[in-house]
Amino acid sequence: MKFNIINFLKIYSEDKLALFFFINLIIILGLVIFGPLITLQNPYDLSQLNILDSLLPPLSQAYENNYFLLGTDDQGRDLLSAIIYGLRISLYVGSLSVIISLIVGIILGVVSAYFGGFVDNFIMRVADMVLAMPSFLIALVLLSILGRGLENVVFALVMSQWATFARVIRSSALSEKEKDYFYSARCLCLPQSRIIFGHLLPNCLPPIIVLSTINLAFAITLEASLSFLGVGLPITEPSIGLIISNGYEYIIVGKYWMSLYPGLFLLITVVSINIFSDRLRILLNPRLNI
Repeated sequence: MKFNIINFLKIYSEDKLALFFFINLIIILGLVIFGPLITLQNPYDLSQLNILDSLLPPLSQAYENNYFLLGTDDQGRDLLSAIIYGLRISLYVGSLSVIISLIVGIILGVVSAYFGGFVDNFIMRVADMVLAMPSFLIALVLLSILGRGLENVVFALVMSQWATFARVIRSSALSEKEKDYFYSARCLCLPQSRIIFGHLLPNCLPPIIVLSTINLAFAITLEASLSFLGVGLPITEPSIGLIISNGYEYIIVGKYWMSLYPGLFLLITVVSINIFSDRLRILLNPRLNI
């Protein structure tokens, strides 16, 4: 089923809660895209920080007459600016890992379904081993070996997610192989690459589109958890998880805002993406889109 923006907006208009989170998602994406233009400071440029502004509560006036809506951290960073910059990195890491996982999963899933036999058994057994272990554990072990860093985090997320895409795309491809257009393409002796990528793959994409948005929320959460534990992104590339971790030790002395507000932003972002994916699932599924 083709994407119809009118039907998509109609689905949201009928659900006020979904509409609320959809608007939140648009606002978050706007903050991420235009963050450097609207924030008070680059929170990771030391020349823009003032130690006299450290640990200020929300709505406090800064030493230089700026107002920090969400307060500051122990380095004098504007917490709202830090959250926006952290969301940019979290969304970048999550999106990049999902895109790479999607490409790997599509290739392996379609090849597995098309050729069958030994190729299918080998790819699916490897996928089963990956799916048998928790994604968090796979990523944690890989980062313990590889060390912290953006590239290592993306690699760890890809290794923990590709099997899900491969399984789903294989299932869809096996179903499509039983249809008349596939047999017609085989009878016409079309090149295998054309049959796979020109006929088989396009008809397997709708469930993958929905799965990609769901896995984006999962990847953001997983990356934040890894960074919170100190095995994810380094301090020079702080994500939401690292910001929450930095403020965690101050909760006991009443500096709640340093972890509370980043956590709320992370929660709203993940919930908004999940609700978006659910409405997208309804739109792309003719049986649900009544």
